[in-house]
Amino acid sequence: MAALWVGFAVTAWHFESQSNPEVRSVSSGPNMEGKEVRFGIPASALFAVSTTGTSTGAVIASHDSFTAFGGAMPLSNMMLSEVTPGGTGTGLYGILVLAVLSVFVAGLMVGRTPEYLGKKIEPREMKLVSLYILLTPVTVLVLAALALSIPSARASILNPGAHGLSEVLYAFTSATNNNGSAFAGLSGNTTFYNTALAFAMLIGRFGSIVLAMGLAGSLAKKKHVPASLGTFPTTSPLFAGLLAGVILIVTALTYFPALSLGPLVEGFTR
Repeated sequence: MAALWVGFAVTAWHFESQSNPEVRSVSSGPNMEGKEVRFGIPASALFAVSTTGTSTGAVIASHDSFTAFGGAMPLSNMMLSEVTPGGTGTGLYGILVLAVLSVFVAGLMVGRTPEYLGKKIEPREMKLVSLYILLTPVTVLVLAALALSIPSARASILNPGAHGLSEVLYAFTSATNNNGSAFAGLSGNTTFYNTALAFAMLIGRFGSIVLAMGLAGSLAKKKHVPASLGTFPTTSPLFAGLLAGVILIVTALTYFPALSLGPLVEGFTR
């Protein structure tokens, strides 16, 4: 998780160190729009990635003023369900759920018994894991699509086009993943957004807790199985790499179409 956190921070730092395409004709320096001079680019990028990898919601710079690819880093970090470095309370069980998925994937690839912490991973556990992984993106993407299909909700978008989509995605991703930061260009104080964002909070926070508790209860009832030659080791660098890969791949497959229409198309067309 530390490697992913550092990777996001360095990437955000890199893109914010470049000039904003909108002012490139008059300024060739780093993108200082929305940032305090006393913090500068490195601290702003690090804080943005750290606050969206936890559930603090605090900011020291305007995330809406980041470059397209720089702003994609805090957005993507929340889409990982705040496991890098880990949300307060939610980060631990989020990474444990993904660890169970990684063990199951490893078992499918190499034919070893899917076990985690001495407990066999069976169909019931995988159903709960699948529901947990699908709950957040379904909530975010469905509500974002609904917001973009309603004219009054689209009127709340400050910047039309690709960045406007990023603003809506950020709002629902932040609400569902218990973060609280925002792309401030979106006017969220409307009847629709107050209702939709509250619903996203309810589903994202309590729904995931119920599924995580169900998984914990199912594993707690199982008898401990001693490790054998067929047990995949979960304390090795190999498993750490597999876990990081599963996190990135699952997120990419889920959110990539939406990200392609938002920050990616914005970055490549400027």
